[in-house]
Amino acid sequence: MSAHRQFHLLGQSIGMDTEEYFLDSCAMPNWATYLTPGPAEQQLGLFCLGVGEQVNAVRPAPERALGCHALVWVKEGSGQLLHGADRQLFDVQAPAMLWLYPGVLHGYRPATRWRQSWVLFGGTATAGLAALGHLDQRRPVSRYADSRPVDRAFSRLLRVASAHNAVQTAGALYDVLGAAAPATGDGVAERLAGLACVVASVQDYAAELGLTVKELREAVRREAGVTPQELVLRTRLSTAKALLAEEELSVAAVARRVGYEDPAYFSRLFTARTGESPRAFRRSGSFPGPISSF
Repeated sequence: MSAHRQFHLLGQSIGMDTEEYFLDSCAMPNWATYLTPGPAEQQLGLFCLGVGEQVNAVRPAPERALGCHALVWVKEGSGQLLHGADRQLFDVQAPAMLWLYPGVLHGYRPATRWRQSWVLFGGTATAGLAALGHLDQRRPVSRYADSRPVDRAFSRLLRVASAHNAVQTAGALYDVLGAAAPATGDGVAERLAGLACVVASVQDYAAELGLTVKELREAVRREAGVTPQELVLRTRLSTAKALLAEEELSVAAVARRVGYEDPAYFSRLFTARTGESPRAFRRSGSFPGPISSF
């Protein structure tokens, strides 16, 4: 019987919650569970290839490059992470998340004992996560003033992945990535979204937010992974959907509410981006086909 299975049964036998064990595994031996997702699981876009917990002694670990993405949640200890072809060293002080990438060299340099949890993962969703700034090779180490959200999310991931529940594991992976994502800015994207239905140029939006156009573009790209124009468009379309679904307004009135004086132009834009006309969306409230670009 594996050490992980023994541990799980021990938790059941003494009546303690399994999640509590994952949150406090200092008395637990190293363990690992490796998964092989099938075709249906791979279609989820994000899938787990392995999870585990371990303690690293105070000595350099062998340098290697993985064939997939990995997160390493350092719950106790300090040291350095060697990262990249130039073997750059990044300081690690628990609580910290290490972000490891396919084909990128890494190695651990613990200065004290490291107690850590880890997950290996892959899937087509990683490309989108990278585009949105959640997987950034320039920032392989993240620190946290409050580690509890990441601790809870990682604990759940370990639990559901060990139970081999593919859908729950995919959801838990997203939860960990969301909780662990480093702060990306000062809320500029959110503030711009609040202005999106006001008819204005990018220069006007920047001035209203007290930024230069360059600062606005850089902040929105960093926080939302898109241009200011794209964020404004998406916000307007989302607002239009809510109005169409929840209010008894004409299409022309909806167009004006979201910043378009020409209802015909609004209808063409809405159709191109959603795959159906505003009137069709009002009837169905859903997407009948693939979303096209505009």
